[in-house]
Amino acid sequence: MMKEEMLRLFEQVFGDQKGVNVYFTPGGVNLLGEHTDYNGGHIVPCSLNIGTYAAARKRTDSRVRFYSQNFDSLGMVESDINHLVYKEEDNWSNYPKGVFWALKNRGYEIPCGMDIVYYGTIPNTSGLSSSASMEVLTVFVCKDLYQLDIDEVQTALIAQCAENEFNGIQDKIMDPFAVAMGKKNYAIFLDTKTLDYEYAPINLDGYKIVIMNSNKRRGLGDSKYNERKEECAEALSKLKKVLPIENLGDLTEELFEKYQNHIGDRILLKRARHAVSENRRTIKAMEALKNNDLQLFGQLINQSGDSLKEDYEMTGKELDVLVETARKQKGVLGARMTGRGFGGCAISIVQEDCVPEFIEKVGKEYREKIGYRADFYVLDIGNGPEILK
Repeated sequence: MMKEEMLRLFEQVFGDQKGVNVYFTPGGVNLLGEHTDYNGGHIVPCSLNIGTYAAARKRTDSRVRFYSQNFDSLGMVESDINHLVYKEEDNWSNYPKGVFWALKNRGYEIPCGMDIVYYGTIPNTSGLSSSASMEVLTVFVCKDLYQLDIDEVQTALIAQCAENEFNGIQDKIMDPFAVAMGKKNYAIFLDTKTLDYEYAPINLDGYKIVIMNSNKRRGLGDSKYNERKEECAEALSKLKKVLPIENLGDLTEELFEKYQNHIGDRILLKRARHAVSENRRTIKAMEALKNNDLQLFGQLINQSGDSLKEDYEMTGKELDVLVETARKQKGVLGARMTGRGFGGCAISIVQEDCVPEFIEKVGKEYREKIGYRADFYVLDIGNGPEILK
């Protein structure tokens, strides 16, 4: 169905469908392991069954023509593979343009341009890896059309490079990794320090992932994110004086308890405690998933949320209302904020037949307490990038 729609869109924009291939890449979300990546810890993300579609074909010249149905008012954006620079007026197309730039910078041969149209089903500003989905998708399209030798991990790193170095957005590896490495009905257990990973089966039979979007812009998110990174680095430097460690993620909870007094500052202690305990929760979560213990997995999600609120102090009123209200509802295994905090989204795992009541009750209480509505997305775990046949 979507293949035919994308082919029609391509024909509408570029005149015909001859030689066009259609592709899909999912969005992603982090189930557990928040703010562990820059502390040398683990994360447990997954891909989702919403994402970004593209229809594309090679050109005979060096021009690249981009069009997105989601930004149709901006029309077609043109660039040239021999002159790739960030331009604010190019808006969304700087993300795929950055991929061409990153590929060329890494020595991949891009012999010609292409025409490409996009359509995304990920809600904008939802925090579900929409830009990473488009970037990974563009790498995947280039890999196919130009016959490039790129594996999934390299795909994630190229997408991250486009985001970080071309677009100047210092996003973490989680988003492109979850998108590029996605596998239906599996979570990914990723060591952010080494990029070693393994898959963990997650049987959500009878349950759904419900993303709760606070619709609050993350006004404090970036500054507080940087502040937390600095606080963790300071705590680490104090612990390194008495322990042979490289990252807070190297510590067990027992070792942290034994040496925590060497940090000597209450705030730094709280930040480090979250980094250590959250990393250990990801390891416990992996075992819970292998044992098909969704109840324990839900408890770990709740513990993560409590630590993010109390030790890391990254939530805010809006996310607190969503999470606290969600946990009171029937059929909820766990709920917590996800992402940078101070706005954005929270995640919950909800029994499928309880989802309509869950959305109604959480939505009603949120509007009463906050004054505007929250949005809800009911999702499953999806596959990684694919060519639509």
